[in-house]
Order: sequence, then structure tokens, then C-alpha cells
Amino acid sequence: MCSRIRSESLFYRWSLRCCDHLSSIKRYIAIFLSVVGALFIRQLISSSNSAFSSLSDYESSSKNVPLPVGKGTANATLLFLARNSDLPGVVSSMRHLEEKFNKEYGYPWVFLNEEEFTEDFKSAVQKETSATISFGQIPNEHWYQPDWIDEERATEGRMKMKAANIIYADNVPYRNMCRFNSGFFFQHPLLQPYRYYWRVEPDIKYFCDVTYDPFDYLRDNKKTYGFTISFYEWEKTIPSLWATVKEFTTLHPEYVASENAMNYLSDNGGESYNLCHFWSNFEIADMDFWRGEAYTKFFEFLDSKGGFYYERWGDAPVHSIAAALFLPKDQLHFFRDIGYRHEPFQHCPKGDDWVRGKCTCNSHDTLDYAPQSCISRYENLFH
Repeated sequence: MCSRIRSESLFYRWSLRCCDHLSSIKRYIAIFLSVVGALFIRQLISSSNSAFSSLSDYESSSKNVPLPVGKGTANATLLFLARNSDLPGVVSSMRHLEEKFNKEYGYPWVFLNEEEFTEDFKSAVQKETSATISFGQIPNEHWYQPDWIDEERATEGRMKMKAANIIYADNVPYRNMCRFNSGFFFQHPLLQPYRYYWRVEPDIKYFCDVTYDPFDYLRDNKKTYGFTISFYEWEKTIPSLWATVKEFTTLHPEYVASENAMNYLSDNGGESYNLCHFWSNFEIADMDFWRGEAYTKFFEFLDSKGGFYYERWGDAPVHSIAAALFLPKDQLHFFRDIGYRHEPFQHCPKGDDWVRGKCTCNSHDTLDYAPQSCISRYENLFH
């Protein structure tokens, strides 16, 4: 009996120890799961915060804005100004950009035209992408020559340029386009929900895989304006532009950034314009800048002078001068790793950028350091 009691007692003590041991294991498991769970939740929150921060612009602007269908996270669009007759060149450009970038990132496209797009045009471009496409018509007041322009003076100016063999000398639609791109594209209702845009034109070529998101790069590095090609403007097309710029900055010195890129634009502290500009047929930029007070006042002042029609002011020098003067220079960015061609010029990356992008262009065939290029002037801003 005693032996049985002792055995039961030993069994009881053994059971207690086992239970205590099992309880300890359970506690360790619970602690382990709590730690793992906390780390998982922290990572989930971090990832969510990153996604929400990149998509917050969408939520604040419109619940109906098309979102990227791929890896893209920025509030951005691919912007294409085109006519129905441009269709072959439009399709070619889309194929280049979709293949080199957008098939992975899926950013929505916005197409604008001063006339309605035909169903044939819409059907053809929709076949080139899985991303959302929006088609819009430009308001007449944003496209056509204003009534207040002195047509006699404008005609005289066009004839002088034609006699000087200046390209687009007597082309009024070209002037309409330059004025629209300078001051109105970012006001179009289809662009209102977006912050960033990538400008695309017919018959352009991309030579390299874009293996990252340029929109994210601008956003994350606090950049505002990105370009690939820079060279000198034809002075005969803008004879009074710089004088008008100086008049504006004298009236509004508050808009001129303290750490600006004046030395890119001028070799004598702003007394004269050296004609350098960023070629605006390629732009990846932040429309908040164009929509801001400084640029709005600047464009209104330029527009009031009539130089888009009396001369042939282009959106490239207008954008370039504004970005160089009203932004700190470190908000400008040279996308040296994006290979790009718009006839007759191209930028081809070099070295590691060329290898990384699997570029198909000849790295020696690039405008970068040719005599007519302004890239060296831009780079000297930072040395």
C-alpha cells in the first residue's frame, strides 16, 4: 500500500514537473509568436505606410483617377499631345515606352488633341497598352490664337522668320502648341488629378530599359524637373524673351530662388541669355510647380506680351528659364541613364548606365558634349 502511495506520489510530482515544463514551453512559444507577430505587423505597417504615402496624392486629388496597373505607385501619367493624323508615330512611340518601361509599371496614359480623337485612333492606341487611357479635347481658349493678338503684327513677324528660313516660321498651329505647352496643359481637367507627368511625342525612340521608376525618383529625392537633352535655342525665334524675363524678375524678385541655376542660363549673371534650354519634348516633371504662384504669374506676364505669336517663343526655353530661376538648382535632374531620341538629336548613356539599361544605341552617338550641347554648363552648376 505504502509502495503504491509512494509510486502515486512520485507520479504526481513527476506530472507537476511535466506540467510546469509544458507551461514553460507554452510561455516560450507564446513569447516567440508575440515577437514574430510584432515584427510582422511592424513590417506590414511600414510597407503600408510607404504605399499609402505614395498613393496619398491620388486620394487627395480624386477617388476616380486611374491607378497604375503594374508596379507604379506614384501619382503620375504619361502625357501625349497628338493629332489623329499622327497615329503611326504615336503607335511607334507607345511601343518604345511600353517595352522599355511601362509594361512593368502600368502608368495611365492621357491623350490630348485640339480636335476630337477618332474611334480608329482610340482603338489603335488601346491595343498598345494594358494601362488605362483617357482621351481629351483641348478647350479653344487654351489652343487658338487669342483675339487680342494684333494679327497684322503677328503676320509681319511670321513673314520675317520665313524669309530667314527659320523652321515653323509661318506656322500658327505650331505657335498654338508652344503656348499650350507653356501655360495650359497642366490645367486640362484630365490632368487635374495627377501630380507628375512624362511627356511623350510621336516618332520618338527609347534605347534602354528603365529599370526603376523615374516618378518615384523625383518624389523621393525632392526633384521637380527632369530632362535628357539640353542645347542652344535659335536666337531669332526669341529676340525679346530674355528682356521680358528680366522685366518680370525685376517686378517679382521674390520668385527667384536663392540657389538657382542662373549660371546655366547666362554667362554674365543674367545680363544676357546664353540660349541654353532643356529640350522639352522629353520632360518628367512635377505639375505642382507649373500650377504654383511663381510660374502662373510668369506665364501670364509672358503671354500678355504676345511673344508666342509676334515671335516664336517655344515652351522649351519658357519651361527651362522658369525651372532654372524659380527652383533651387538641386531640384533639376539630368536623366543620364535614359536613352532617348527625338529627331535629329539623341542622348545615349555611357558606361554602367549603358550596360545596366541594356541600351541599343551607340554610346558615342550622343549630343551630350557636342559643341551645340549645354550639358557641360548644367554639370558645372554642381562643381
